[in-house]
Parts: sequence; C-alpha cells; structure tokens
Amino acid sequence: MTLQQLQATYEQARAKNLALDMSRGKPESAQLDLSDDLLKAKWIDPPIAENGLDCRNYGVLDGIPECKRLFSELMGTPAEQLIVCGNASLNVMYDYLVQMMPYWFSCGEGATGAVKFLCPVPGYDRHFGMLAHLGIEMVNVPMLADGPDMQMMAELVKDPAVKGTICVPKYSNPEGKTFSDATVRAFAALKPACPDFRVIWDNAYLIHDLYDNGDALLNVHEAAKAYGSEDFFIEVCSFSKITFPGASVSCVAASPANIAAIKARMNVQTIGHDKLNQLRHARYFKDLAGVKAHMRKHANLIRPKFEAVLDILARDLTGVATWTVPRGGYFISLDLPEGTAKRTAQLLKEAGVTLTPAGATFPHGHDPHDRNLRIAPTFPPMEELIVATELLTVCARLAIAECPSK
Repeated sequence: MTLQQLQATYEQARAKNLALDMSRGKPESAQLDLSDDLLKAKWIDPPIAENGLDCRNYGVLDGIPECKRLFSELMGTPAEQLIVCGNASLNVMYDYLVQMMPYWFSCGEGATGAVKFLCPVPGYDRHFGMLAHLGIEMVNVPMLADGPDMQMMAELVKDPAVKGTICVPKYSNPEGKTFSDATVRAFAALKPACPDFRVIWDNAYLIHDLYDNGDALLNVHEAAKAYGSEDFFIEVCSFSKITFPGASVSCVAASPANIAAIKARMNVQTIGHDKLNQLRHARYFKDLAGVKAHMRKHANLIRPKFEAVLDILARDLTGVATWTVPRGGYFISLDLPEGTAKRTAQLLKEAGVTLTPAGATFPHGHDPHDRNLRIAPTFPPMEELIVATELLTVCARLAIAECPSK
C-alpha cells in the first residue's frame, strides 16, 4: 500500500469504533469449555484422598498424594520434592520472593543490603512488576537464540548484591524461545557470590505445545546435580492454562532443603490449599497421558490463530520487521524498527485495539530501543484476531513512515 492508502485504511478502521483485545495471554472461551466436565460432582465423590484424608477438612500442607503424583509426572521431579499450592503460580513466586527478602538483605560477605535480580529481556511483565513492587533492582540480560546471555550472567552473579534471576525457560514470554541444553547446564554451573542465590524457574508452558513435535527442555534439577547447585532452583508451574485460570492448581518443585524451608514458612502462613480442587484435577486427568491428550485439544484450537497471525505478518511486514515463530506457549514477539513500537501501539489504541503496552516486556516498562511488541493471539475470536492483526501491520507501517530515520 502507498502511504495514502495506509492512512485511508487506518481512518476506515477508526470509524468502526472497534473494541478488540490482544493484551493478555488468556485462553478463549472454547478452551475453557474443554474442561467443563471437571466441574461435575463425580470427581469429588467421595471427597476422600487415597491416603484416607477427608479433603473437606484441614491437613496435608504439601498436597494430597494423587495430585503430587500427577505433578511429579508432569515436571519430572520426585513427589517428595513438590508442594501443591493454590490457583496461581504467580502467587507462589511472589510469596517465595517475600519470604527470601530477609535472607537476601544480609546475604554474603560484602553484601550492601541491595537486592538485584537478573532479568532476561524481553521478558514477562508480571515478573518485572513483582520485583519492582518489592524494591528489587532489575538488571537486563539480553535473550539470545537459545536463552539468556549466560556469559554475561556468569559475570554478573559475581556481585554479592545479585540474589537471583527469574525466567520462563520453555516457550519464553514473549518470544516463545526454549532454553537449549547448554543454557540449562550454564544455569546449573553458575557460581554466585550470594550463598542464597535463587533461580525462579517459571515453567509456565512446559506442556503447551502447538505441534506434536514440540520443544524439549532439559530437567534443570537433574542438570544441577552435576554441579552441586540443586538449592539454586525454585521451579513453578500450574494448570491455569490447562483447565481454568480462575480455579486451578499450581506446584513448586525444589531441592529437599528448599522444600523443607518452604514448608516451615507455609506452616505459619496457611493450614493448606484447596484439596477438593486437587482431588478433582487428579481424578479427572489420572496421569500425564491424560494431560497430554487434553493439551492436544488446546493446540487444535489455538494453532490456527498463531498461524493466521504469522501469515499476516509475513504478508505485510516482511523486510521491515522481524518476529518469532514459536512452537508453543501463548505469545508472538514482534520487533519493529527502533523508535516505532510506542507509536504503533498508540495508533492501534486510538483505533480500538488493545495490546500489551509497548515496553512492558522490559523492566519498568522501558524498552531502550522502543521496538518490541507482544502479540497474544489466543483470546480473541478468529475473525477479530485477523482484523486486529491486519490493523497492527497498518499501524506499524504508518509509524515507520512517520519516523524520520526509517
């Protein structure tokens, strides 16, 4: 299209008073419908766990055995190194950060009281929001093709003020990259100055493949055994985008020492999580094979949406922008020419399409190059998704045309 054609197309879209939302990685209603059978009473009748516990009552801080076994299969971690928690893994991560703050403020010789975290970028905006809320200084580490720049990370952890890092190792948010075996081993081989250094391993998309031949991720706990670094890793995952984001179960996997410490703190914090929900999930899925069969249904619903977005990007932005082609997860990452992402997002918003704010994939919402946008294809109906994506490419080309250096 010529510039005049782009402007005319944009004005026509504005006149339609659109209200389209691609801001969050939420499942669409059809995905939620896949799990409706989970709500039937038969899954909690009788409400007795296999160890004889009445799930309506107090007890079992770390989760009922059948649900721990399900997570053990899913995460490849012994059941005794797991704690089954409530609805959201984000809550688990936040609680863990809060619990560790007193240790980090006095961590190691030469500690200054500062708390820094290494943040692979572009990354997950809610991770950055938690760290900012707790006053943790964030240090950018660029994402490479196979994960974060581990040479840079190995140097930065020599600072005793660096207490940890947080990342999504499989189908990373927003780029959809999966860490290579070498990257996972490099995490395990880190030699931090802070003895209480922790890696929050947010394995949110460990089974969220779009295709049958999905990416493989090396088990970080197994890799850590070779380096004696098992205590570094706190892994979390959940069923939020497997069943219901509003009524799910989550899990934390860690070394025996970390599990014991977390349980000791939990014993003060809570008497236990929702065991009826644990029971229904365990009985409904039965085992890992049941989860995989369920996730193939999800993939069949959302794969066409990803492919539609990628087709439009290839048709309209080849040669002027780059984007990821993920094999799973919930996002596509779009890199525009420097200095044009915010303007693109502004034009989209004025035309009635909401994206995750430009810059949100960097700490404090500051993308130093103003080029990255996160696309979340799952939530809108296909017809709206196509309209929104086509308008996105129009806005991107208008923003590029406006930018004097482009």
